[in-house]
Amino acid sequence: MTKARKTDQDPAPDLAERAGYLIEVAARAPSVHNTQPWRFTVTEQAVELYADTSRQLLDDPAGREMIISCGAALFGLRLAIRSLGYQPEADLFPEPGQRRLLARVRAGRPSPVTSEARAMLRAVPHRHTHRGAFEPGPLPGDLLARLHDDAAAEGATLVIVDGGPAYQRLTAILAAWRRSRDLYPTSPAEIQARAETRRWTREASSEARDGVPAHAFPAATGSETGSVPQRDFDLGRGWGLAPSGGPPAPVTAILVTPGEDEESWLHAGQALQRLLLRAAGRWVFASLQTEPLQSKAVRAQIRSSLALPGAPQLLLELGVVRTSRPTGRRPAGELATDEGQRL
Repeated sequence: MTKARKTDQDPAPDLAERAGYLIEVAARAPSVHNTQPWRFTVTEQAVELYADTSRQLLDDPAGREMIISCGAALFGLRLAIRSLGYQPEADLFPEPGQRRLLARVRAGRPSPVTSEARAMLRAVPHRHTHRGAFEPGPLPGDLLARLHDDAAAEGATLVIVDGGPAYQRLTAILAAWRRSRDLYPTSPAEIQARAETRRWTREASSEARDGVPAHAFPAATGSETGSVPQRDFDLGRGWGLAPSGGPPAPVTAILVTPGEDEESWLHAGQALQRLLLRAAGRWVFASLQTEPLQSKAVRAQIRSSLALPGAPQLLLELGVVRTSRPTGRRPAGELATDEGQRL
């Protein structure tokens, strides 16, 4: 990787020497279908984060979910630099003519690592998307208030949907969306969506380092009236785990951004990973619902019906889970791009 000469007055660390560590922390972020749609160029002074459009889903033509995923990786990259004892400085879309270059991150002024940053870093290896049952009972202590603060710190809002009329309106919208999908199972959009799911799901014997493995989804999805629908990763193949019963998630939430553009999506991803790491440190994990929100009409309907303060980007169901089985990740070497070979 290309290096520039440092001066004695420059206190910043050599990021190229820590490239593997920085990329590994960033790459533990959640991504739609575990596509891991990111690449990194690491130099002595900065790390550049690129969207890897070869991993963009066909049913995500605007790249919204891809960029949210990359935003989650961006927060991980910032956290990794923070763990070196420096404040990260992120410049979003630093080159207007290169839209795949999403961010350039540098190590800013030296600053002692806080206990909060250490706790988030410890949660990185075991944070995962949970698609099974949650333990009964509320979230621990003041966690929910802290998650609100985490979202706000990244320019987003975490809206809690209580079990009353707001939840009923939300589930009614999602049920109508599901019925419209079920009415036309042979439509081009449905055929494409199922093909994408098959492409990115892995049977139990697979050694793939990307995609959604069979241990991470149930063999059948619940379709109970009045609940948040789960994406069907199994598609009747019997690969997934046997569904386990249990109470509904204690908290349903919507991650909202003020705007609906690429920068807003990057902020949504950073907010997502920040609050997920906070939660994972307390053994609270999330089931992330993205499929219904691929539709602009559904997003607009949810925003209007629930009087949200902005654009809904993700649905989350949060609850306590005392086990952790994270999905695979590609090695850092596959994600690094030399400066002379930028995407």
